[in-house]
Amino acid sequence: MSAESKSFYLTTPIYYVNDAPHIGHAYTTVAGDVLTRWHRQRGESVWFLTGTDEHGQKVLNTAGANGTSPQEWCDRLVEEAWKPVWSSLNIAYDDFIRTTEPRHMERVQRFLTGLKEQGHIYAGKYEGPYCVGCEEFKLPGDLDEGRCKVHGTPVEMVSEENWFFRLSAFVPQLLEHYKDHPEACEPASARNEVIAFLESGVQDLSISRSSFDWGIPVPWDLKQVIYVWFDALLNYATAVGLGDPVDSEGGKKFARTWPADVHLVGKDILRFHAVIWPAMLMAAELPLPKKVFAHGWLLVGGEKMSKSKLTGIAPADITDHFGVDAFRYYFLRAIPFGSDGSFSWEDMAARYTSELANDFGNLASRLIAMIEKYCDGAIPALAHDATLEAALATASAHADTAIVALDFQGGINAIMDFCKRVNGYVTEQEPWVLAKDPSNKAALDAVLYNTAEAIRALAVLLHPVMPATTETLWSSLGADLTLGPIGAQSIGKVAQWGQLPAGSKVTKGAVLFPRLEEKAD
Repeated sequence: MSAESKSFYLTTPIYYVNDAPHIGHAYTTVAGDVLTRWHRQRGESVWFLTGTDEHGQKVLNTAGANGTSPQEWCDRLVEEAWKPVWSSLNIAYDDFIRTTEPRHMERVQRFLTGLKEQGHIYAGKYEGPYCVGCEEFKLPGDLDEGRCKVHGTPVEMVSEENWFFRLSAFVPQLLEHYKDHPEACEPASARNEVIAFLESGVQDLSISRSSFDWGIPVPWDLKQVIYVWFDALLNYATAVGLGDPVDSEGGKKFARTWPADVHLVGKDILRFHAVIWPAMLMAAELPLPKKVFAHGWLLVGGEKMSKSKLTGIAPADITDHFGVDAFRYYFLRAIPFGSDGSFSWEDMAARYTSELANDFGNLASRLIAMIEKYCDGAIPALAHDATLEAALATASAHADTAIVALDFQGGINAIMDFCKRVNGYVTEQEPWVLAKDPSNKAALDAVLYNTAEAIRALAVLLHPVMPATTETLWSSLGADLTLGPIGAQSIGKVAQWGQLPAGSKVTKGAVLFPRLEEKAD
């Protein structure tokens, strides 16, 4: 398997189906979508996985409270809430894994059996606090007066005969891994947290539960089900053929996909992904993920987004007002990925108006109108402007470096700085003044071509962030007929000046970012 044929493999967490998605879930998933679209436009093979985590006590309790079986609850939530929301947000995933699917359950059981045969699993007794909300066995430092620090709810005291994974045996190996590969856990604050946890002393992990039956049965002990996190973490590998024969379709898929390039996670589930998950893979002698990236929380009123605390905002609450592409743009532009950030309706409205409607949308509509008015609707002859060309080369290079490094804000800023530069160019050149004197026709055409070519590049660079809007703009420029689909345009070639062919017809399309109506009280 050559390095060139390895797919860029990105995963989101698989989300609990105890409720419908809120904007915290959407934040992670949109980030994954933007990054994978960007890598596709770099010409790479890409595999993008998301899905749902459907086992465990929390899902069982929620289904019971709603008077239905857990499987029926999961089926309904996935089909009526999760998949429709991802579709509405234009999430272009390649696979959607559900932990109740046979392909997942069978591979999990096979993996667990292999660990037991290798001596990594043993019988024991677990006694201690358990948070159903986190589906996590808690340490004393995780509690505040008997309550989970994440959920603020009392923990349950559990006493069970369970099966244990020898997690503690892998601490030296994990510490060495993060020393040798600091990029494997980012940002640095997350990596420091993981290292401190590993150095503080790690206990073996109970990986089964016997007090309820909603889960994957332990293959050699059918009275127990596999601990939901041990089950769920394996989705990243089961979805691409973990443990299948090497010459089978699943085996071939695993060879060209694994290891994952990026696991996107929220910082509250960092420990599972940066301690337990790599230890499981070490035990199975499998390659480790190249990067676990823990982004910050979206805060509402200073608290983490949460349905249980009634601070969970549905994406439609925002997209119905601002539109889907503005939603995608805002959260990656306004908040440094890796830091906590507060959602503010007022800030979003201000950025929508100044950055999207004025800087970008108005630039595009003015250009189309001027080409229609002054050039009979056809792109004028190829022209060059050294300053614009240099600015584009710098912006595209900076954006590529930043976005590949998951600095979405830095990448979008570089693109929008170029957008401001183009606006400044139009203001300085005053094509509406040039148009008053026929002797300025060549100069006018040059200004309009340079502006159109700059907008062509902006559309390509912003396509991963705002796919629908940029497709509309692409069509208005006539570029879909002359250059092909916008999603097929190369990030690496975007700064090559002169790609828009002279003579291609522009058409006035819908306003890209309509003026916001005052939000009703």
